[in-house]
Formats: sequence, C-alpha cells, structure tokens
Amino acid sequence: MAERTGPVVALAGNPNVGKSTVFNAITGLRQHTGNWPGKTVAAAWGTYLHEGTEYTLVDLPGTYSLSARSPEEEQTRRFLREGGADAVAVVCDATCLERSLGLVFQVLELTGRVVVCVNLLDEAARKGVEVDLEKLSAALGVPVVGASAGRGRGLEELKEAVARAVEDAAPPPPRPAVGVEAQIAAGEAAAALAVKHRRGDPGRGDRRLDRLFTSRATGIPVMLVLLLGVFWLTIVGANYPSQWLSALFAAVEEGLRTLLAALNAPGWLTGALVDGVYRVLSWVVSVMLPPMAIFFPLFTLLEDFGYLPRVAFVMDHAFQRCRACGKQALTMCMGLGCNAAGVTGCRIIDSPRERLIAILTNCLMPCNGRFPAMIAIITMFFAGQGGGSLAAAAALTGVILLGTALTFLLSRLLSATVLRGMPASFTLELPPYRRPQVGKVVVRSLLDRTLFVLGRAVAVAAPAGLLLWLCANVTVGEATLLARMAGALDPLGRLLGMDGAILLAFLLGWPANEIVLPIVMMIYLSSGTLAEWESLEGLKTLLTDNGWTGLTAVCTLLFSLSHWPCSTTCLTIRKETGSWKWTALAVLLPTALGALLCLVTATAARLLGVA
Repeated sequence: MAERTGPVVALAGNPNVGKSTVFNAITGLRQHTGNWPGKTVAAAWGTYLHEGTEYTLVDLPGTYSLSARSPEEEQTRRFLREGGADAVAVVCDATCLERSLGLVFQVLELTGRVVVCVNLLDEAARKGVEVDLEKLSAALGVPVVGASAGRGRGLEELKEAVARAVEDAAPPPPRPAVGVEAQIAAGEAAAALAVKHRRGDPGRGDRRLDRLFTSRATGIPVMLVLLLGVFWLTIVGANYPSQWLSALFAAVEEGLRTLLAALNAPGWLTGALVDGVYRVLSWVVSVMLPPMAIFFPLFTLLEDFGYLPRVAFVMDHAFQRCRACGKQALTMCMGLGCNAAGVTGCRIIDSPRERLIAILTNCLMPCNGRFPAMIAIITMFFAGQGGGSLAAAAALTGVILLGTALTFLLSRLLSATVLRGMPASFTLELPPYRRPQVGKVVVRSLLDRTLFVLGRAVAVAAPAGLLLWLCANVTVGEATLLARMAGALDPLGRLLGMDGAILLAFLLGWPANEIVLPIVMMIYLSSGTLAEWESLEGLKTLLTDNGWTGLTAVCTLLFSLSHWPCSTTCLTIRKETGSWKWTALAVLLPTALGALLCLVTATAARLLGVA
C-alpha cells in the first residue's frame, strides 16, 4: 500500500455481505464484487474525501472470524492487531444479522474505534426483516449505521460515523477477550433484541430454490441446462458482431496499407506491420470480443444471483472423492471465461495442497479463446451447418463435461502422487439469493473482465503476429520456415490423429489460442499472411481437401481441450505458485493427457477400420 497521507480506515466483514460494494461506492474504484464467498482475498485500498480530510480505506479479506486458521483470517487479524487502522468499519448483512455479529465482537476485543455498517437493508425489507439500529447500537456500545450500498444509501452517514470514531479523543476501550462460543452467543443475543420478522421465516423462499438447485435429483440436471443455455446464447449472439468487427478491421487494414504506401514504406515493413501484427490483432479482437461480451455478463448474472456457490455444493462430493476441495468448482467456472482468471481465483482455497491441485488442472476447462475453433469444428463435422444451432451448444456442453471428468481424474492422480493428502474440511456459505442488478452486472463484467482479458490477449498477440509473419515469409531453400516446421512435425501429428500443420498451429498459438485455426489455414493455403474464412462451408472444403476426416476433427477437439496453457496463464501460474517447477508441471500434465487421449482414439479408430 502507498504511504499513508491521512487516517486509515479498515473495512472488515464476513464474505458476501456487500463489503466490496461499500468499498467501491465510497472510493469510486472498480473493485470487482460477486455473490459468492472469498472474492476479496488480497486487501485492496482506495481514498476518499470527507469534509476536507483524505481517508484511506482498506478493504480487508472477507472472513468469518479472526482465529487465524486461513490466510484471510491471518491477514485481517495481523492488520488490525498491529495498529494498521485508525478505525474499523465492520459490514454486516441485515438479512442474517446474527451470523455477522460474532465477527463484530471479535473486532471489539482488538479496538474500541469501531463502526458497524448494517448493509443490505433493502433486501431485508423485501424479506420482511426489520433492524432497530438504535437498539443494536446500545447493545454493542458502538455506532451503528444502516445502508443499502448497492443503491448508494447510507454511505454519507457511514463516512460521518467513521470520522467521529477517528477523531474521538476517548474511544471505548477494547473488550475483554472471551471464547468463541461466548462471542457467538453475544451476537445472537444482540440480534434478538434488534431484529423483527414481519412475515415469518425470511429464508423460506431461498430453501425452496435450494431444493431445486442443490438436491441430488435436480441439482446436476439444472446445472447442465443452465450451462447449455449460456453456451447457446453465446454461440447465437456472437456471430453477427464478430462478422461486423471483422469487416470493420478489414476496412481499417486497407487504410493502413494505403497510408504506408503513401509513405513509401518498404514491402517487408508493410507485410510485418499490416499482414503480421495488425491482422493477428484484429483477428483476436473480432473473434474473442463478441463471445466474451456475452459469456462474461451471463456468468456474472448467475454469480450475482447466488447460483455459483450452489455449483460448488453440488460438486463437492465428487471433489471429496478426488481428495480435492469443492471450491475448485468455482475456479473451474472462472476458467471457462479465462484460465488465467481461474488460476488467480484459486486463492479462495485455503489448503495449499488443494490450491495447487486446482491451479494445475484449471486449463482443462476450455477458455473463451478456445471456444471459436471448437464451435467451428463441432458445427462443420458433427452438428451440421448453422453455427447458432442448439446441437452445437449441446456438443460444446459435452466437451465441457469431458473436461470436468478429466479434471476429476487428474486431481485424483495428483492427490495420490506428488500432492498426497486428504481433503481438508471447509465452510462454504450458501448466500441468500438476490435479484441481480443487470445494468451494473453488464457494465462491471465488460470493464472488469472482458476488456481486461482482451487487453492481456492483445498484448501477447502483437509479437505473435510478427513472429508468425516471419515464419511464413522467411524461406530456407525453396520452402518457408512455417512449411518446414509443419513437415518436421507431420509424423508425430499423424500418429496422434492430426497432422504437422495442426500441431504447429497449437505451438504457434501459445500466445493466444484464438489464432490456432487461422494458422492451420495459412499453412494449408501456403499464404504469407493470416487467412480468414468466408463461410464454414468453404472452411470445411479447405480442411477436407487437406486430409481432414471425422477422426481428425475429434483428435483436434481433444487436443484443444487438453494441452499446454496459453502464455498468459503460464505467467499467472508462475506468479501464483512462485515456482517454475509447478509451472512446468502445469504445462506437461495436460499436454501428456491430451496426447494420450489422441493416441488412444486414433489407434482405436484405425484398428476398427473407421479412420
């Protein structure tokens, strides 16, 4: 954190009480929030002005206690005990206040400069829950402020109460330390005093939905239907904007070519900049942006609704059998958008062993960069023409299920070998269902996820475009480097049910998976620039003319599902593990698994005479 210039205020609270929403609303920063536990793992900070004074607000990790049994608890407790804050604002959930007050009493044992923020009052009102803030303040002995941070209510009152706590010359002394059971009992007693239920049981509606989303009979079928729906909407919705962006970039490309010609630029420079760097960049953006702009908001809506923790609950038994952590299901969901984001999300897993398992297996979830090629291959060879068909979405869902099965298999293998151990117990809160704030969700997912992931992909695609152009235009003898490398890899590619061009495309597509299929086309057409197909029919004709069969398509899909992570994900794994050894293992494991799957599939097809 930067050097403090004014009072420092710590923001604490249980996971999923809207703490990061309060932080965002006060500081104006776009800190990502989500309706599942453990979202904020590393402390974020920002500043705000109140009556001419600049305050630094530190968003501490969400935690249920300060007993230091997890990295989040240890980080929060250390910050508060070492006097890092001039005051502490503890955010509580008005819909289940008794669950939040235990942490309040633990914080009161460390400092008396505490303000309690009872958030989500609007949701509590919809459920018939009333909170008497004055009675609660009297029971706790500290100021209590009500808020609905998502709607911007109560924030000025919170800032004013915090300012008074900071300036108080004689703050209340810390409370004597008591046991955890006494803290919980005190929290429950304070909530009986301050909470009234106007309409009986406020959690009855949530329990009805949980019977649908989490029961053994319906939990998995509902999850599959929702996954199918998300993929179908992504496939259908991405076609037209992708075509529009492609046409736009093509027009800009002609303008750049004309400009360079007017400047008398040499041909090799025009080729390197336009046919190499620019064309790869435009391809990545036009292919990657539309599905991301649809997929991320849809998944964020499910997250905001409170559904994703139910996915972890439903899949927890399977992960337990693999001696892994059920929270890994959440990181897998993140990996469907971007494997690098999924790897970073593994921080929510407390056990270092289980966190490593989740990191090493995350790339078995196909990311958004792999979807376009998968969808194209599925549509051309297995689901019929018309890329927006329900059959294509169903086939893609099947590929995801295969990736999930491989994740279970590899997790169990790691648990029995290099990462031996039994699964650690963990608490997973099922948050209340909430009505998603559609406008904020869309804007947040576009800014925080879509553009962030796209920017990272563009950063690595530019040098990849230059390298690709050089390989396609530098000749050795009478053949280009691209053709020679493809020829050298051809025996191995044929053994795995593919060919050398496909294997080389996967290798050169390491910076960005979106360019794998275009590289294959470039090699087949012997062109010096990245190729683009006019229609799926024309692309299928090109592929079949170069020896593609149903077996080639299957093996390409299998290897696309299971091979080395992209460059961004590799760097993220290195950062999260702090080890090149684990990064190398994260590359080797899925690659070996994918090669084995292709080898077995190709060999079986040849023995059965269907190759």
